[in-house]
Amino acid sequence: MDDIRIWASYRGQTLARTVRGMMYYRRALEVQCYEDMKSEQGLRKSWREIPCSCRVFSFEEGGGGELDRLPIWLFMPKFEVPHRVRFHYGHPDVFDRIFHITRGGISKASKVINLSEDIFAGFNSTLRQGTVTHHEYIQLGKGRDVGMNQISNFEAKVANGNGEQTLCRDVYRLGHRFDFYRMLSMYFTTVGLYFNSMVAVLTVYVFLYGRLYLVLSGLEKSILHDPRIKNIKPFENALATQSVFQLGTLLILPMIMEVGLEKGFGKALAEFIIMQLQLAPMFFTFHLGTKTHYYGRTILHGGAKYRGTGRGFVVRHAKFAENYRMYSRSHFVKALELLILLVVYLAYGSSYRSSSLYVYVTISMWFLVFCWLFAPFIFNPSCFEWHKTVDDWTDWWKWMSNRGGIGLAPEQSWEAWWVSEHEHLKNGTIRSLLLELVLSLRLLIYQYGIVYHLHIVHENKSFMIYALSWLVIGIVLVLLKVVSLGREKFVTKFQLVFRILKGIVFLVLIGLMVVLFVGFDLAVSDVGASVLAFIPTVWFILLMAQVCGPLFRRLVIEPLGVLCCSCCPGGACRGPCCAKLRQSGAVLCKIGPWDSIQEMARMYEYTMGILIFLPIAVLSWFPFMSEFQTRLLFNQAFSRGLQISRILAYQA
Repeated sequence: MDDIRIWASYRGQTLARTVRGMMYYRRALEVQCYEDMKSEQGLRKSWREIPCSCRVFSFEEGGGGELDRLPIWLFMPKFEVPHRVRFHYGHPDVFDRIFHITRGGISKASKVINLSEDIFAGFNSTLRQGTVTHHEYIQLGKGRDVGMNQISNFEAKVANGNGEQTLCRDVYRLGHRFDFYRMLSMYFTTVGLYFNSMVAVLTVYVFLYGRLYLVLSGLEKSILHDPRIKNIKPFENALATQSVFQLGTLLILPMIMEVGLEKGFGKALAEFIIMQLQLAPMFFTFHLGTKTHYYGRTILHGGAKYRGTGRGFVVRHAKFAENYRMYSRSHFVKALELLILLVVYLAYGSSYRSSSLYVYVTISMWFLVFCWLFAPFIFNPSCFEWHKTVDDWTDWWKWMSNRGGIGLAPEQSWEAWWVSEHEHLKNGTIRSLLLELVLSLRLLIYQYGIVYHLHIVHENKSFMIYALSWLVIGIVLVLLKVVSLGREKFVTKFQLVFRILKGIVFLVLIGLMVVLFVGFDLAVSDVGASVLAFIPTVWFILLMAQVCGPLFRRLVIEPLGVLCCSCCPGGACRGPCCAKLRQSGAVLCKIGPWDSIQEMARMYEYTMGILIFLPIAVLSWFPFMSEFQTRLLFNQAFSRGLQISRILAYQA
């Protein structure tokens, strides 16, 4: 037996490499013996990489781990035949080490490409006439991520890797050398999944912004008065009904057929029902946003990086601040933007208001918004326990109120986190920054359309109305800046002066509202509409400030540095001749409006966090919500263990 172990050890050093897996020792010996027996046949058939099936250790725990495992089990093992487009999809792989080292190696001389080194090794094998084959009878063990945040980190890492694959030359060469059907198979099994996810989300944006333009511009009303569309309601209802059945059938049928072939159709139907009870649609809809955000950011700005997940077996409660940091930009901001679009469309649209067709058209979008806002908390263990809710609120408020950003980790201060969220803009190219600026112009549609629908304008369509709306926004921002400066100057030593200043600002606002209500026929609905127009416009100002900083540095500061610092290598400002330029840059930073932008962003973050936290706090008042959530998402053994841990925590 010792000789076999020594043989397996030496054999493993020279032949194989196991990726992302763990196995029993007897399984390792079986793999080594198989490789030794099949080496000559493998050389003749060019089998350079052998993925093996997995026994997933952690899926029995429940929660997101089982839902995350099922698509890979359904989707991945079927690409060996007939088009041979399997490269690497998360299973433990055995590489022919000598083959890969002598033909470019597994790892690359780039930490970005090395992020997805496994699939790039598969690309190299296929480009060099190799074949990646899958063997079900060699079974390895594996632990998968089971926590929502762990799975999201993994999805973000894979989405970043697929973004880099989209831009790499290996995929370009494979696409040109494959035949048409093999090329399509490779597309849908690599970058196509993420590209299609991004297209699906962009379609929602295009549809809602298109409807918003039709509603606010008056084109929808003119179309409705066209006599040619008076009798098309039956046709609309028929299309809506068949679209619902088509969507459900196309998405559900492949899974039922695959599980039915493996385990029987009765087991497939039971597993499908259990998945619906475990909120699988909400889980996958949420991760659609994860794939789209990180894939699109990598395509636009690059900057893929490794994200450690830990693969911890124990599911823990993630605090509200942790979830907020992780999902704020990828899900919460986008969900609130879609929510405002739906609210404006519901308030001003009239085509579907009296028809049941509105439900068929927008129900999936409302569901998307709900999933992106609340799925991290529904899949978070013990999220609806009152004492944990109070602790989460205290922790989040402390994190938001910490005003020290220099030298602190993003987990300790909101300012440090806010700066770290914009690192991709600092490293972006001029083209990507300009495209980011152009995309942010969509937020001005709200103000431009809503301002002409206010009762106070009396259907006046002149451009002065739009200019006056910007004047009002400027006045509001100046008042907020005055209050912010007053807090900095007087809150510690002159509290009475600061309170008087806030009182004066409040009285001025009340006076303006009274004058507008009495003298200019301002309606109550105009106030709500103005808020809907104000929120996206100021968010556009924030995005513009975040983009213009790096853009100004690329277009002005760096060219000046090259001109003024020709003695420095590469135009880098390091010598004493650059001191004046550095001082000028520091002065520009001090006189710039960055502090005001930061305070405005903090106000938005406060508002967004409170809106998201409020439903969680309300549901936490009911004791049965926590028990219902735990039993719904996790199996009975884990639920019992969670109850025992609570008792022990109370006793301690």
